[in-house]
Formats: sequence, structure tokens, C-alpha cells
Amino acid sequence: MKKALLVLQDGLVFEGESFGAEGETIGEVVFNTSMTGYQEILTDPSYKGQIVTMTYTQMGNYGVNEEDIESAGGPKVEGFVVKEYLPYHSNWRSDGSLGNYLKQHGIVAIQGIDTRALTRHIRDHGAQMGIISTEDLEPESLFEKVRNHPGIGGVDLVRFVSTDRRYNWSEGVWRWRGKGGSGQQPAGDEQSEPPSGTHKPEPYYKIVVYDFGVKFSILRNLAEAGFDITVVPAKTPAEAVLDMGPDGILFSNGPGDPEAVTYAIENAKRLIGKRPLFGICLGHQILGLALGGRTYKLKFGHHGGNHPVMYLPTEEVEITSQNHNYCVDIGSLGDQVRLTHRNLYDGTEEGMEHVELPLFSVQHHPEAGPGPNDARHIFIKFREMIEEAKGV
Repeated sequence: MKKALLVLQDGLVFEGESFGAEGETIGEVVFNTSMTGYQEILTDPSYKGQIVTMTYTQMGNYGVNEEDIESAGGPKVEGFVVKEYLPYHSNWRSDGSLGNYLKQHGIVAIQGIDTRALTRHIRDHGAQMGIISTEDLEPESLFEKVRNHPGIGGVDLVRFVSTDRRYNWSEGVWRWRGKGGSGQQPAGDEQSEPPSGTHKPEPYYKIVVYDFGVKFSILRNLAEAGFDITVVPAKTPAEAVLDMGPDGILFSNGPGDPEAVTYAIENAKRLIGKRPLFGICLGHQILGLALGGRTYKLKFGHHGGNHPVMYLPTEEVEITSQNHNYCVDIGSLGDQVRLTHRNLYDGTEEGMEHVELPLFSVQHHPEAGPGPNDARHIFIKFREMIEEAKGV
């Protein structure tokens, strides 16, 4: 393997080997604590602008496939960092290796570094810009390049990942089966069949999804909850959305600084009170800003599939999937909303609902792509909110 370097903005240098595309890339270095699901992480549009470090030690052991992607067009990360890449993949659903997948899509990746030391450094000193290179192997030169980079704060990254056209989505969650059609995953290759396809329940209500970088798993779960789904570009005017006659509107996840997505905030202001609204991650932050609140940046963000969140009305705890660097300061919204969720790792605020209007949002990712299924019921809550607003 070819030598590669990772250099952080504060001058810390890691030497490793390339296992992706050759070249050079700059991004904000963050760490993700998920043990599996690297393909979903790589293709999550919320990672646009970031270099992702996996804390779990081995990546690539089950390869990649065509089903476990979260967006069209390949990976959205700027770079990928792992402790150990395993080129010999083995899984009944695998179509190829992780390394070849990264090369195919031009993603620079480095392996063989001490990811535990890197993670602890980010934890202690905060997320920061970094550069990975397989071409320029002079640490001083790379340090100058990353030090002179303006960073991604205040940059509208949504424009790089949102769809450029309106489209309909009808696929539900995947259903897997063995030869007996039992709904269970096959025990081995000799018993396996292709996926049986997706579950497509009859839709109850029509919704519009603002695509700020929406994940396919979110759309699948919305279809599973019984929605007729139309996805629209991030800059679609509020009036055009209302002209479509939706029963509800979802503001999706997405990358970067929410304050930079000014057009989304303005559209949200015009939609509040007009239809039931639901926000996820960046969509939650957009709604918070539209209501007149503030957002703030976390020291190193929340990225992973093992974050405990308490639903405050019942004190139930759910293990959630998360991917965000910013949070809404719920207190800045005054008495308009009530706090619904709190992160039990650091006490940050994770969800809100309006005290009068049909509007709620969560900071975590209820779609579990990848991650646990504990919070999937939130999609049903959206449907119930629409039913209540319609008097059903």
C-alpha cells in the first residue's frame, strides 16, 4: 500500500497507508463510534465537508453492496480514516471491497494509524480541519495547506447534496427472506436469495420532504409509516410546497452550519402554522432558528449509533443514531416549545415540540441507518400529529 499522511490544523501528524483513491483531501475531522454500517456512514449526506474517523478497529470485513447506500452518487465524506482495513471481505450480500468502492468514487482514505489517539485528541481539543494526502508527504507543507483553509463554519453545504429536481418516493424498508420465505435472514450462502424487495404499505397522507441531504432510510421509514412522499429541492419556495397540497412537511437531515442555510430558515418561517411540521437533525435546527432561537456548535459533535437519549415526558431511554455538530438552544425559544428529549451522555437538548402548533423535531436520527431501531416510532408520531390536525 502507498504511504499516506493525515495532518490536523493544530499540527498533529499521523502516518499510515492509503487504501482508497490517491490524492489529497481537506475536511473537518470527526469520529464515529458505530461498530458497523460504514457504507451507510460514507453515503450519509450529513457528512459532506468532513473526514470521518471510525473508532472501531476493523473496517471492510463484510464489503459493500448496492442496497446499503443512503444517497445517490456515492460517498459524501471528504475522507475516511480507520485503524485497520480488511481487504478480504466476506458476506452473502457483498458485491465488492470497501477499498475498491472508495477508489471508484475518488475518496481518499488512510489506514494503519492510531485511531484511539486521534479520537482522544479530537475529544480533548475539539473537531478541527485536517488533510489526508498520498501525494504530498511533507508534514510542513500539509500543515500550511490545512492551516490556510477557511474551514466549513458559515458555509452552506446543503447546496452540494440536495436534489436538483422534484421526485416521488414509494419504497419501504427492506424485507429479507430465506428459501422458506420466513422473513428471516439466510443462515448461509447456499440458502440465500436476493432481497425480496421493499414493503410498500398503502399511503394514508401526502407529505413533502425538504431535501437538505435526506437519507434513503428516512424516506423508507416514512413510506413504512404510510406516507405518499414527494421530495423537493432545498430551495423550493414555501408557497410552491403549499400549492402541492401536502398534509404535512418534513425538514430533513443535512450537513454543516444551519445558520448558513438562510433560504431554508425563511421557508420554514412561512410554513410554521400552515401545515404539521417535523424536523430531523439539520431540519430540527432549521425549525429552531425559524422560531427565533439560537444554535451552537458542539466541541466534537455526536456521531455514532450508541447514544442514549431520554424522552422526558415518560423518562424512557432510547439508544439512538446521531450525526451532528450543532444543537438548538431550546431555552432561547422561551415558552413557545417544550423540551422533549435529552442526551444522557452530555445533557444536550435533543428534541422539542411546539406548545400550540403541530410542530415537533428531534436532533437524533430515528431511521437507524445505521444504528438501533429504538426511535423509529417517531415516524408514526408524525402520522398521528397529522391525523390530529385533520381531526381524524
